[in-house]
Amino acid sequence: MEYLKKCGNKLLPEYSRIPLALVLVWNGIAYYGGRLIAQNWQHTQMDLPLDAVIPFAPWTVSIYILSYFFWIVNYILAARRDEASAYRFFCADFITRCVCLISFLILPTTNVRPEVIGSDIWSALMRLVYRSDAADNLFPSIHCIASYLSAVGIKNDKSIPLWYRIFSYGFAVAICISTVTTKQHVAVDVVGGIALAAAAYWVSGHCAVSAFYIRMIDRLRRKVCMTNTN
Repeated sequence: MEYLKKCGNKLLPEYSRIPLALVLVWNGIAYYGGRLIAQNWQHTQMDLPLDAVIPFAPWTVSIYILSYFFWIVNYILAARRDEASAYRFFCADFITRCVCLISFLILPTTNVRPEVIGSDIWSALMRLVYRSDAADNLFPSIHCIASYLSAVGIKNDKSIPLWYRIFSYGFAVAICISTVTTKQHVAVDVVGGIALAAAAYWVSGHCAVSAFYIRMIDRLRRKVCMTNTN
């Protein structure tokens, strides 16, 4: 047990464990809770003439799916930074999901997906994604939000190789592009997601919101400690 505890400490600092757990919980509440509440409400299509020009490219579903692994790696890397940097990152993530939940309820959106008729592996994966993910909760794009934060959250960490920090920005861009080439999102969703993520990261480092977030995490940590002690 002690060995496992030491391994856990090496992988993830104690101060990042509750914030990282909160990322999973709050993302689920925002995404699935918003869908559950607004599922029978009228949904708006936000496609522009630009979206009709963007080609449907089923092979880019590979990038879309790989984004989940990219987030896991980079969120852990961000969590391993010093406490102030890690808290700024997690605070920004928390802000974005709060705004997303509000947006999903105030402005429920949907889009029209193309018929996927190919028999290749990319078409099969595209159909699987369509079946498992309803065409709602689109604006702003959580895919783009998480990808932007994954890149910016580690950009100043000199302990991470420069090549990987540059790669993270490039792959974040590729993910944002894949959201529209798979027709999972429209251009407005992408712009909204990136703008929200950038604004949230700035806010989390410049105002009292971060102080509120830190107090919330500290209260949660104390409750967890009391539970473990009892």
